[in-house]
Amino acid sequence: MTFPLTETLLHRLGWDDDWEAAFEPYRADELVPARVAVQHRGAFDLLGEEGELRAPAAPRLARGGDLPAVGDWVAVDRTRGVVEAVLPRRTALSRKEVWHAVREQVLAANVDVAFLVQALPHDFNARRLERYLAMAWESGAQPVVVLTKTDLVEDVEPWLAEVETTTLGAAPVVALSAITGEHLDDVRPFFDDNKTAVLLGSSGVGKSTLVNVLVGEDLLATREVREGDHRGRHTTVHRELILLPGGGIVLDTPGMRELQLWDADLEQTFGDIEEIAARCRFNDCAHGREPGCGVRAALADGTLSHDRWTSYVKLQRELEARRNVLLRKERVREYKIHSRAMRKKSR
Repeated sequence: MTFPLTETLLHRLGWDDDWEAAFEPYRADELVPARVAVQHRGAFDLLGEEGELRAPAAPRLARGGDLPAVGDWVAVDRTRGVVEAVLPRRTALSRKEVWHAVREQVLAANVDVAFLVQALPHDFNARRLERYLAMAWESGAQPVVVLTKTDLVEDVEPWLAEVETTTLGAAPVVALSAITGEHLDDVRPFFDDNKTAVLLGSSGVGKSTLVNVLVGEDLLATREVREGDHRGRHTTVHRELILLPGGGIVLDTPGMRELQLWDADLEQTFGDIEEIAARCRFNDCAHGREPGCGVRAALADGTLSHDRWTSYVKLQRELEARRNVLLRKERVREYKIHSRAMRKKSR
């Protein structure tokens, strides 16, 4: 990563008075602020006032599970070359760690905007978009739906209509083509005031191509599009903060094959269903055989689609299962602490 390092680089990275106030306690220890640009195994690439630095995290951060993520602001001991602390996050985009571990994986920290990228026509999936929206709303970042490769469809309006139904009009939508350049400028205002935006989506939807257009050079490698489905092959292998020449920061991410939610704002994402459920005769309606069920009535008259309802129920169950696992783990931990305390008393 190359960028002319100046005395205002911290502000180009998103530093402001609130971050300065949060960092004040570390000044006495002669630590300096920096932002995590890339996470490696055992070390982090950092950007700060004095340039670029690769540094490991202090062992106590690893022991406490407080390792920084890409986008985090950290306090660095430049003499020892060690990350000593992570500043409290304003936003965090998280998912459940892949495979079977019930652990949180922070994909991006301190992000202002989450670009949810889907490519037309073959990658578009409203159910997947609901997952991304739920994660983005929970994080505190502003979700923006980005439809790429509009040059591959004759009419983009039907796709925009389906997005509007999915987002309930609460998230901006940009439909663009990096090939023709159509509507690319519609993305740039989201980076005003040195905001940070993350690109999230499946492999091959054009995230790296979009970054290259925003940067104005082929900074990230892209690969040819497959003939069968017009999807590019995945090239991004790690998350990375990239400063844009016109201001702002973009965080490119590898394509996600799966997105299991860690936590989610289903009320914001499915506000229409919440409103319909409020019409049920009984407050504890399970939307099964109860009389006066607003949800069943909406499904019957088509006001609520069966696919959207099924998606909502599936995400609810997924989140509930994860929370139950965490609750069991916490109870086991408390039991072990109590047992150790009792054994000490009996000695």
